[in-house]
Amino acid sequence: MSFALPDYLTGRNRFDDCPPGHRFGLYFDGWEADWRKPSNKTPAFKTVAGALPSHSRAALKALCQRQSVLAASLGDLVFTHPARLTAPLATGLGNEHPLENGFAFLNPHGLPYLAGSGVKGVIRRAAEELARGDWGDTAGWDQAAIDILFGLETEPGDTQSPRNRGALMFWDLFFQPASDKAPLLTVEIMTPHHSGYLQGNGTPHANEQPNPIPFLAVAAGCECALHVQCNPALIPAQALALREGWRTRLAAAIELAGEWLGFGAKSAVGYGRLGQDPARRRKLEQEAAARAEAQAQQARQAELAALGPQARAIAEFVEQCSKKQASGRRDPLNPGSGLYAAALQLSRQALDAAQGWSAADRLQLAEALAQWLPAVVEKLDRKDDWKDARKKLHMAALRGESA
Repeated sequence: MSFALPDYLTGRNRFDDCPPGHRFGLYFDGWEADWRKPSNKTPAFKTVAGALPSHSRAALKALCQRQSVLAASLGDLVFTHPARLTAPLATGLGNEHPLENGFAFLNPHGLPYLAGSGVKGVIRRAAEELARGDWGDTAGWDQAAIDILFGLETEPGDTQSPRNRGALMFWDLFFQPASDKAPLLTVEIMTPHHSGYLQGNGTPHANEQPNPIPFLAVAAGCECALHVQCNPALIPAQALALREGWRTRLAAAIELAGEWLGFGAKSAVGYGRLGQDPARRRKLEQEAAARAEAQAQQARQAELAALGPQARAIAEFVEQCSKKQASGRRDPLNPGSGLYAAALQLSRQALDAAQGWSAADRLQLAEALAQWLPAVVEKLDRKDDWKDARKKLHMAALRGESA
């Protein structure tokens, strides 16, 4: 069949470098020569499943990284659950398509995704089952917690019943192949054996013709990260336990949803199962701990910068002593190095009139030395050694006492 089309739409250029969503949608190339629907649909699905050029892999990686960076910037307001598909995931099968079974691709990227609304629905169902006690332990869930975190809807036209927006916001879910060689999409096949009976046209019998029906799915083994953001302002003040414990409740619901309920379509027959990824979980926890430590260090530096020079010197000395104590080790009693030498130098500075130390500053230093040195310097926990050190440190002068 001949048709008038630009060169870039003819057989010499089949859009091999297009993302899978574009090949499945706008640039679908599965028609017969006479523009009829393809009689054999599986090859058309396989063409789409195999279409993941390098720029699409890079775009998918960038989308996931963008989510990770945004989640990290929001800190404790976002709960992140790294996971791995233990079964293929199908979504958007009801979307209209010439191959009859559609699929959900995010435009303009042309990449598969599971909408945040779909993620929310499954996790809410898991929370409701936990709240009813269907799985034994409720994990802290009850109907009040569900209404607060997921929201409370009313029937259309009902203006009297209370309603509220949920405190949780569920981000879209993207999937990445486990390696550069691993596939993102796969072709699954369902084979109804009793089509006539299921469509209400007859009774089931052994001679019915099986009807293989192919459809797209995200391949098992793909990695993902569920990001759930919380707006604490939407949690009532009287629900203090929920403000502090929403993360643990959410983790239990996600674990149940991933293992037993499934995400996406055909979850009743085992599709869309998510298993935890322990390695990525540990990595995320380490990164979160590192960020928290960096933030604490920045806050500490800001506090020190706001202090006067004398108070800052004392605070820095106390911080060094605290770190030494946390390490479980002690410095030697050496006047030439270590914490003891630093203490001697601070004492001399405090007693030097040119340094501008007030009586209150000197007293604060004396108390810090008395508190920390016996704990972090060898031998100073002995009475005689500490008595000798007190003289060398001029503790009486620091306290304003007569020698």
